[in-house]
Amino acid sequence: MTKLLFGTAGIPLAAKGTDTASGIKAVRGLGLDAMELEFVQSVNISRENAPKIKAVAEKENVMLTCHAPYYINLNAAEDAKLEASKKRLVKAAEVAWLCGGKSVAFHPGYYLGNDKEKVYEKVKKELAAVVAEVRNIGCGIWVRPETTGKRSQFGDLSEILRLCNEIEQVLPCIDYAHMHARESNNNSYGEFLEMLSLVEKELGKEALKNMHIQIAGVRYSDKGELNHLTLKESDLKYDAVVKSWKEFKIEGVVISESPNIEGDAVMLKTIYDKTGRP
Repeated sequence: MTKLLFGTAGIPLAAKGTDTASGIKAVRGLGLDAMELEFVQSVNISRENAPKIKAVAEKENVMLTCHAPYYINLNAAEDAKLEASKKRLVKAAEVAWLCGGKSVAFHPGYYLGNDKEKVYEKVKKELAAVVAEVRNIGCGIWVRPETTGKRSQFGDLSEILRLCNEIEQVLPCIDYAHMHARESNNNSYGEFLEMLSLVEKELGKEALKNMHIQIAGVRYSDKGELNHLTLKESDLKYDAVVKSWKEFKIEGVVISESPNIEGDAVMLKTIYDKTGRP
């Protein structure tokens, strides 16, 4: 990657059609550079149609990522649920790769009241098995466990970075709304710098040149995330977030998950283009 790209989580609201190809064309028409395939309910693109999506994305010069189904828990107690979770993640990775996607983001799982270190070891074991299968079928896609928004969910930043350190082909998906909602902090310029500094310390400067970021406003309680808001409706200091990106000269992709997905994506890109280093 050579710069920071901005895009939408799914098909823009202003798209002329509801299919993926129309979404990609709308992204380019908006002056944006990326779109995340939303497989959150199911992988809704077939292996047969994936090359068509790849061709459209290449023609429009739009980078694709994907979000795997929500129904993934690598700490599931029941074997059937665990195996189904792994299959969903592998399928999402495979189809996204066939579409030309660069990374697949997913929520790793839940603590379920278990010891956090034991949960970490189980998630690491199961994720390593997923990555091995992804590699076995020829997919070079980055597998990206996401920082999560509820305290009941596995996935604070330190846990995610630890996984990335210990498993090949794994890099983080940094979700700013989740990180803010999870602890009701992570909302100052200094804290945003600390996050990126930790990524650099644990994974090296190379990781800062290959970032996958998700961002939105968020409503939260003492238990964490409740729902997404537009950035202007929220208390997230997104101007400071953008300044931290400039300070660290990060590259990769920023995906807007706002209820107004393209409006906030365009706003962030505009702020980024106008913002100098502090």
